[in-house]
Amino acid sequence: MHKDRRTFVFVVVATSLWLIGACTPGTPRQFIQPDEMEDILVDYHVAKALSQNSGLPSDSVAFYQALYMKAIFQKHGVTEELFDSSMVYYYTHAERFNAICQRVYDRLEERALTLGATEGELGKYAQYNATGDTANIWAERQNATLLPVPPYNRLDFEIEVDSTFRRGDSFLLQFMCDYIYQDGSKTGVVYLAVNYDNDTTISRNLHFMSSGISQLNFPAYDDGDISSIRGFFYLGDGNKRTTTTRLLFLRNIQFIRFHKEIENETAKKDSLPQDTVPSDSIIVDSVSVGDSVRNSNAVLSVDTGTSANRVAARRRLREK
Repeated sequence: MHKDRRTFVFVVVATSLWLIGACTPGTPRQFIQPDEMEDILVDYHVAKALSQNSGLPSDSVAFYQALYMKAIFQKHGVTEELFDSSMVYYYTHAERFNAICQRVYDRLEERALTLGATEGELGKYAQYNATGDTANIWAERQNATLLPVPPYNRLDFEIEVDSTFRRGDSFLLQFMCDYIYQDGSKTGVVYLAVNYDNDTTISRNLHFMSSGISQLNFPAYDDGDISSIRGFFYLGDGNKRTTTTRLLFLRNIQFIRFHKEIENETAKKDSLPQDTVPSDSIIVDSVSVGDSVRNSNAVLSVDTGTSANRVAARRRLREK
């Protein structure tokens, strides 16, 4: 009796597991499976980095990138046609492809950290955190993939504005972009809009049509405090039906905030006790802080009540 009950329970559990597996959607066998697609894309990014750092003339890089791609297909035993048809499949299952790309980014970042690698201008700001006069305040995902299929052809973002922002801040939005395009125009766009508390909105956009580092500079505005910052990345030609590969990879997205230098210098000057300022620092047409002197267009007011000014006055009397 007990044996029959155990057999019945085993059959029920096994049947349930089989039904769960049968209902779980997977990639059809005629397409490249997710794990293999992940390996192909990792190899692609490595090959692309090799071609970009090979010292070859710019007009030769695209040719060698195509050769690298063919070598990658041979390595994994796939054809270009199979890769293209698989990408068309993933266009209609973009959520799966996004998961694949995130694992690709994780592997590439792990490899880069192991090698201690930086990417030119991007590496210059890698050490900055979210505080300080120069700060990388990008808090969203650093990597993303855009496909020519709505809604996966657009990535919206919003920068949180807090008390660390100052009037007159300027910004730099920069990132690495990698295109895998067989045909068609490369029409990547990044848009940034900053709203101020005086009902002013300033916007900037940048079209980036080739792989590499892209930078969008946003100038300082002194007549209002920042209330919100929004923007988006966009890949054009999303309404065109295509049977060829069109991908845009965004990597190492950074949003750098710069405080105005004049405010920093003023803060340093104001932090010095007035009675300890050396008499040689009383300069009418410049600001002196320690050993650094910055020219100023304005004439500084002189407080004759400070001990430093009294010393300077006595010196002028002795000279007379």
